[in-house]
Amino acid sequence: MKEIILIKNGELVLKGLNRRTFEDIMIKNIKRKLSSLGGFDISRAQSTIVITPKDSDFDMDEATERVGTVFGISAYSRAAVCEKDMESIKEVAREYLADALNGVSTFKVEAKRSDKKFPLKSPEICMEIGGVLLEAFPHLSVDVHNPQQIVTVEIRDRDAYIRAGQLRGAGGMPVSSAGRAAIMISGGIDSPVAAYLMARRGLELNAIHFASPPYTSPRAELKVRQLLEKVARYSGTIRLGIVPFTEIQEEIAKNCPEEYFTLIMRRMMLRIAQRLAKERGCGALITGESLGQVASQTLPALAVTDTLAEMPVLRPLIGMDKEDIIAVSRKIDTFEISIQPYEDCCTVFTPKHPRTRPTIEQCEKAEGPLDIEALIERAVAATEYSYID
Repeated sequence: MKEIILIKNGELVLKGLNRRTFEDIMIKNIKRKLSSLGGFDISRAQSTIVITPKDSDFDMDEATERVGTVFGISAYSRAAVCEKDMESIKEVAREYLADALNGVSTFKVEAKRSDKKFPLKSPEICMEIGGVLLEAFPHLSVDVHNPQQIVTVEIRDRDAYIRAGQLRGAGGMPVSSAGRAAIMISGGIDSPVAAYLMARRGLELNAIHFASPPYTSPRAELKVRQLLEKVARYSGTIRLGIVPFTEIQEEIAKNCPEEYFTLIMRRMMLRIAQRLAKERGCGALITGESLGQVASQTLPALAVTDTLAEMPVLRPLIGMDKEDIIAVSRKIDTFEISIQPYEDCCTVFTPKHPRTRPTIEQCEKAEGPLDIEALIERAVAATEYSYID
């Protein structure tokens, strides 16, 4: 029996004349996800993308799971393909739907007849297939209002498709359709969620992590890599830059007022991150900041940092509370990694009484003793890169 995967577009259907461009990007992303599983074809058919295996050993279970992580897809399902005559459809329906129907007690049949030359209309198809399934599975009853399983028969131009239900896709927009951005990633709960959310809006991700050995351990860096591996399941390959930040933090600790440590550190991070982002052709920075969550994320503190921004700073978590963020982190399987007790550099030299309502003038005066440009140059030059898949 021939089996395929059917994919329904999400927001792409609203793109009008540009829709084909967005579909092309999504198909490219699908091909990249499935390339290691064997040979397959991808085609477009009447607002649906169809994945057809070419090899008998193509892993449909793994392919279905991977399709569920591709942004731009609103829904997807596996389906059996058969000839467009009712006897073939009945025979395939009995065999293909057995597993799906044996585990439920109620069902209904829906029919979609895009080929208007087919001799039966949609209600007639539903009645015939429903009768066949009731006979084959006597434990079933029909419930047209709240069925446990929906069986769909689609009559297309060339073939008929038979499927049981469909799965919700990852949604959003295809990765890289909105450009490229750099996520400033720590080992906490927030920044991986921010990375996921902005990849879901179509951004290709680069990642920047600030490390402060010996104050931070190699385990902290490993933690970041593990978090990015989870995000990369959705976003595709991420280029990670590890920035040595020890010298900068020690210079801040030696030369600047303690209550400004975190603010000056954040300003230095922003300067370095946007320089690295520009080198990679990124159009924005992404952070995991949420308004008021900590002292450096009050409105005045964010304003003091943003005065240095030469590109947009995207903060997808800005209006979310911690429970909302944790819910997403559990969904993308980063939460348990994030709570591992390996601290990142943001916890180094934390002031006892941080400034929550700083002014730009105060921060500029506080960081005045630093040779800012020299510190940035050395950090950028010593940044090490790798790729996370």
